[in-house]
Amino acid sequence: PEVAQDVRIDCNSNEIWVAVKTQSGAFNGMIYPKGLSKNSSCMSEFVHQRSPVRYRLPLRSCNTMSTDLSDGGIEYFNTIVVQPHLKLVTNQGRGFHIRCRYTTKDKTITNDVNVSMMDASPLTATAPMPGCTMKIFYGDPSLHEVAENVKIGDPLTLVISIDQQDAFGLRISDCLVRDGLGWGEQRLIDEDGCPIDGEIMGQFKYSPSKTTASVHFQAHKFPYTASVYYQCNVRLCIKADHGCDDVPPTCENNAVRRRRRDTEGDKDGGTPATIEVYSGLYVNEATDIKGDVSDDVAREKTPDDPNSICISQRNFAIGIAIAGLVLMLAVIAAILILLARRRHRKEASTTGSSIYSGPYTNTAYSHSS
Repeated sequence: PEVAQDVRIDCNSNEIWVAVKTQSGAFNGMIYPKGLSKNSSCMSEFVHQRSPVRYRLPLRSCNTMSTDLSDGGIEYFNTIVVQPHLKLVTNQGRGFHIRCRYTTKDKTITNDVNVSMMDASPLTATAPMPGCTMKIFYGDPSLHEVAENVKIGDPLTLVISIDQQDAFGLRISDCLVRDGLGWGEQRLIDEDGCPIDGEIMGQFKYSPSKTTASVHFQAHKFPYTASVYYQCNVRLCIKADHGCDDVPPTCENNAVRRRRRDTEGDKDGGTPATIEVYSGLYVNEATDIKGDVSDDVAREKTPDDPNSICISQRNFAIGIAIAGLVLMLAVIAAILILLARRRHRKEASTTGSSIYSGPYTNTAYSHSS
């Protein structure tokens, strides 16, 4: 009741600002992304805060995820909880699904040239900067199934690509995975484009045009959060000037690669253009995804086996209870039958005996006179 319906958002380059207007004109409580109420870096507490309350939601952390749009743009989304209490979660809290769409400008190059036979002016053509994307696919990327919610050990493919053109190629370097909470990160690819730990992520494979690079790996996560974010640096190389001849890199001994980099560093003549790319997904434990439990049970079934019997846990429990009740009644009936038989035998022995009422002679005390 304290939170009003008026919620405004501002989409910026690095974060989303959420403004929540309350009915009372003040706010005492907390705002946090769904599932991160215990995280201090993503949760904000407000004490006697004047309305509207402003909350900062970063684009590349705190469970904020992104998806590509059909028009070439990108959409970031998250769900925040506005809880009007500093310690307790009550039914007065409300959730809001936040979405921000970012559109990219069309790359149009227009040249207005005056052609004169008298004065010849040199023309310099500048190639536009190609767009770059990073996507994580489930299994084979040819199936175009973007990974969003997976479990540990699932096969994934990370694909980085630039627009198809003849001027530039790409070189992947400095890849890492972050937890999205600012607590930890792990380097995956070094500055030369070589894997640091091959068991976590191997070496990128490049397409013949050197505009696409991909690597297969298994889903992994940090132990305290389900959201993971991947970041890589994409360096552009010029194909015409043999600038892409060292793609893919030769991952040899570190010392050999370091000497080669030092000797070749002077030939570049400048720093190549570098693009940072990001992508994230949710990685859950095997028991966190309810759908997988039924799938595992289905895999264990053998309907073709005539000797197999499948029964649900509820019916099995009811059957056990009924069997126990029947067994108990049988024991009680057996005890009653035994008691009845003993009583019948006792009565039969009593009615079958007789008392002699005739003359009685005690031979022990008898004497003849």
